[in-house]
Amino acid sequence: METGEQVGVEAVPYCCSDFDSGETPARGLAIRTRKTRSLSTSSATACDYRRNQSLHGPSPVTTFGPKACMLQNPHAVMHIQDPASQRLTWNKPPKSVLVVKKIQDASLLQPFKELCVFLTEKNMIVYVESKVLADTAIAGDESFGAVIQKFCTFREDLDDISNRVDFIICLGGDGTLLYASSLFQESVPPVMAFHLGSLGFLTPFKFDTYQSQVTQIIEAGNTAIILRSRLRVRVVKKGIIMTNGDSEGSRKSMQYQVLNEVVVDRGPSSYLSNVDLFLDGHLITTVQGDGVIVSTPTGSTAYAVAAGASMIHPNVPAIMITPICPHSLSFRPIVVPAGVELKIMLSRDARNTAWVSFDGRKRQEICHGDSITITTSCFPVPSICFRDPVNDWFESLSQCLHWNVRKKQNYLNSAQFTDEIRSL
Repeated sequence: METGEQVGVEAVPYCCSDFDSGETPARGLAIRTRKTRSLSTSSATACDYRRNQSLHGPSPVTTFGPKACMLQNPHAVMHIQDPASQRLTWNKPPKSVLVVKKIQDASLLQPFKELCVFLTEKNMIVYVESKVLADTAIAGDESFGAVIQKFCTFREDLDDISNRVDFIICLGGDGTLLYASSLFQESVPPVMAFHLGSLGFLTPFKFDTYQSQVTQIIEAGNTAIILRSRLRVRVVKKGIIMTNGDSEGSRKSMQYQVLNEVVVDRGPSSYLSNVDLFLDGHLITTVQGDGVIVSTPTGSTAYAVAAGASMIHPNVPAIMITPICPHSLSFRPIVVPAGVELKIMLSRDARNTAWVSFDGRKRQEICHGDSITITTSCFPVPSICFRDPVNDWFESLSQCLHWNVRKKQNYLNSAQFTDEIRSL
């Protein structure tokens, strides 16, 4: 490569082989990226290159010297993107919105009604789950009846709304956002989450100014988003069918998209759990203890951090493995690259079965012969930021988890400082 030749480095969006055809990660959603940056190959320019203020830079150059390059992989899970360049824009004006409300919460009735009236006045098609309208406080409100008639309703696990909703508004706590994520097993529309619950780590917006905030999203877009990676989980259960007195093996496969974590635990048994953990087909360890947590960076601040794990920013492409009360002092949480395939099975000598849950839901028993396969999903959750991905995350650490909150040390006045120096 001659001196002075320019190498283009372009920030590319979260993508995988499923999107190689040119489809966007979500219906009606595109992600703006910054213009191509050019870096000179001279050492002087490289030293003068100024890093931008973000967690990591754009997707790196994949050529190394004059002869070497990275082997192109058509099955790549994702590319690293500069978080500051992730912004929402609409290919077409949004027309439909899914409103997800925490069930049986009286404090959310008035905000829910106000928001739905506001959206219908903007001629938006509003989708609401059927069980939300089963609340007598909503169904019995005659003044709200005209708005209810305009709703489009659906039932969880029965009706597919994946291609009908342009964006999502969540009213409640973090569990509301987790539930909204579970409704979409593939591409997820942009999510705007209002803090009306208890913790609010994933819900950056306050409801006081919802009209201006929602209007800005609908009419303009052009707002910061954070791509929260999910886990694609496949559970294969080995059953036994009796035919004419003979036993035959059968397999039932189930697939889930998980935003926070997959938890494998010992369930009601008094014995320690004993499960084998494989990474890309190789046995890496046997987990002996209360269980193991496999989490996304988003889930690192949930159950994982309570079990002693580190907190990872959602833009870091990783999967975290955290043991739950392991029967070994040296078994520490580890972080593995996003895209690897993890597999969890009961050990041969396990005394009891195990139980698995996905974001705290769909809990089921795991027996000998069953397997849980986990990898990074191609379908992240595009969560709309209040400010930007970095500030929102550290604000949540401070406000919700009280990260590094302590009583400050008193300062020394000049006289005390002089006495301290003399005593040395």
